[in-house]
Amino acid sequence: MRRKIPSNTALMAFEAAARHGSFARAADELSVTEGAISRQIGRLEAFLGVTLFERIGNRVRLLPNGERYAAQVRESLDRLNRDSQYLMGQPSDGASLDIATVPTFAMRWLIPRLPQFRQKHPNISVHLAERTEPFVLAGSGVDAAIHFEHPAWTGMRTHPLLNEVLVPVCHPELLKDVKAATALDILPRLHRRQNPDAWQCYAQETGITLTNPAIGARYDLHAMLIEAALAGLGVALVPRFYIETELAQGRLAAPWPDGKTISKTFSLILPEPIGLSREPIRAFAQWILDESKKATVVEL
Repeated sequence: MRRKIPSNTALMAFEAAARHGSFARAADELSVTEGAISRQIGRLEAFLGVTLFERIGNRVRLLPNGERYAAQVRESLDRLNRDSQYLMGQPSDGASLDIATVPTFAMRWLIPRLPQFRQKHPNISVHLAERTEPFVLAGSGVDAAIHFEHPAWTGMRTHPLLNEVLVPVCHPELLKDVKAATALDILPRLHRRQNPDAWQCYAQETGITLTNPAIGARYDLHAMLIEAALAGLGVALVPRFYIETELAQGRLAAPWPDGKTISKTFSLILPEPIGLSREPIRAFAQWILDESKKATVVEL
């Protein structure tokens, strides 16, 4: 079916005129005459069958339909510009992947391991996009997602990677004057805003007594909690696989037991089976599945 889409010239003229509120300024930006802008917008209005601007003498003002359409056109043109720049930056002999993932997982686990993937596959560029919540993968513009399990992925191919088990951690200096057995009830407790009951659940699972477990500063991301713990602000309840390096280096201490409940399971989500995916996706999928197995062995 033939698409009913206005010309790019008309859309660019309209978007510039709408943004500036002036045909003359739009003409200056696009290096054309004011008459050319007026003609392009007239053709666009005729094509759509809708008046977009109110003409008042030499002045113009967007009508309500024009305001809505301007926002939509601007978003479409911006996306087309980004996509074009993206393709122009691709090497002719390489491939690329767009992976959507949770920001803390990307910063604390995935990115530190990506040099190993690049060493094995130097011609594949991996682009990461932040997605804090599950989304519809089809039509999203990404090749795969690394996210926690969720009904939103129904119909997709999910491959479990890592189980999120929480463990309390703090700066070692905070334990110098208190015993570990009572420290959790004495030291400031740090919370993740999206999981306000985490400390209460941890206390119930482990049998550790916590007075007023909900008291303490709140942060949006596990990455923030980890940085707060490193700064000595208190005890943070975070996934162990995020802080293995800090524990090994002695920058964080964890003398308490891990939580007994798996908070979340992170998975690789693909739109189709690995065997039917294009080669760059197959290579990345196999690599990250192998990496998750190594990490699981280390944790055990």
